Order: sequence, then structure tokens, then C-alpha cells
Amino acid sequence: MTSERLAAKLRGFGPVGVAAALVVLAFGPILEPFNSLPALVWIHLSRTPWREVGLARPKSWVATIAAGVLGGTALKLFSKSVLMPLVGAPAVNPDYHYLFGNAAALPEMMVDVILGAGFGEELVFRGFLFERLGKLLGASAAAKTAIVLATGILFGAVHYPLGGIFSATQATFVGLVYGAVFAQTGRLWPLIAAHAAFNVVAVLIIYLGWEEAFAHLIFR
Repeated sequence: MTSERLAAKLRGFGPVGVAAALVVLAFGPILEPFNSLPALVWIHLSRTPWREVGLARPKSWVATIAAGVLGGTALKLFSKSVLMPLVGAPAVNPDYHYLFGNAAALPEMMVDVILGAGFGEELVFRGFLFERLGKLLGASAAAKTAIVLATGILFGAVHYPLGGIFSATQATFVGLVYGAVFAQTGRLWPLIAAHAAFNVVAVLIIYLGWEEAFAHLIFR
């Protein structure tokens, strides 16, 4: 099979295209923090332009990253102090409490949350899935709404095994917010920065022992 024919099949929705999409989705979580690799291989082999998965070069890297970091930080603080208390989540996350004061665990965790979550998850769940579902469903308002809902729910579902219902709830909320932003802008780099910042702040809150303070900031 020539490279042109392979690229066309990967961009399509026949057996090869569907199988490739399933591989990207199935093997992404297994490969973390290198979960972006299957999607990057698909982009290369399918000859999909970077802009179609949201990775066009921004006009200003500094402004893009700064906006993403500020947005991601604000979203995490809102989630910890408002959303999670409202849904009854415990103030202290038992699955990641081992990070409290654990300096030795920070380097690996930071790689995971920046490279794996920030870049990898955004590329797969926003860039790749929006490109695939957009080609399948179209670019109408109804189609974009359906894509935002579907990817947000899927994003939450894949987090359920990691931390149960509360992790899934937070991930669904984040997925819907980031999905809505991506549907409007088509720009992935700000969301990569936002997602990385969201998780870095989450790790630092646990490491510094600030979980209860933020969880009880509004709801005592």
C-alpha cells in the first residue's frame, strides 16, 4: 500500500480509519506519559495538517501560555473550592494523598501531569477526537455541541478507574469546559497550557497540605 493510499484510508472511516482511531483511544492511557504517541503517529501517517488538530503556531507563545496557565489555575481553584464540595467529594483526595510532603514523588508526577495530561490528553480528547468527529458529523452548531458532550463524557469515563466517581465528575466538567473552548477557537496550545497548569496546581495543593483549606474555603 502506497503512503498516499494509507493516508487516505487513515483519514477515512472505513476499517483502517476506525481501527486507527480505536488504537489511539485504547493505547493512549496505557502509554502515559507518552500517550500522545499514537495520535502523533496517526497525524504523520495520515498527513493531517497540524492546524486541523489545533496545533497551528500561535501568534504569541508567551500570551498563549500565560492565558492558558491563568485559566487552568482558576479552573482548578474553582473545582477544588466550589465544584467538588458541592458534589460531596472528600476534602482530601485519598488516591493522591501520598504526594503530601513527598518531594521524591514530585519529578515523575510533574512529567505525568504536564506531558501526559497537559499535552497527551488534550491532543487525544480535543485535537484528535474533534478532528475525527468533526469530519464525521460536520461543523454545524448541533454537531459541535454533540462533539463537546460526547468527548466530555468520554474524558470523564476514562478517569473513573483512576479515582472513582469524584475523579470522573471533575474530569467530565473539565472536559466540557475545554471542549467548549476548543469548539469555538480550534486552538489547542492554550488548552494544553491550561490542562498542565490545572494538574500542576492540583499536585502542589496536595504536596503543600492545602487540600482542606481550599475545600473549606467557601463551604465550611
